[in-house]
Amino acid sequence: MNTASTHLILLALLLAVIALFCTLVGAAAGLLARIDGATYATALLRGVVAFAGSATLSLALLTFILAAL
Repeated sequence: MNTASTHLILLALLLAVIALFCTLVGAAAGLLARIDGATYATALLRGVVAFAGSATLSLALLTFILAAL
């Protein structure tokens, strides 16, 4: 197998794992906010902020790892 295609497949899998992880973080943050008594809109906003924050950190870490290789 070509190394370029292997790297591309690995990158696609890593991005899928990051997307899944960030979705779970956002859903958990929204659920915890709703359990705490926040309105639906506030809980959704907190979930979106948690998703965006975890996506930013995860993609920055991925960029650092790929630059180090």
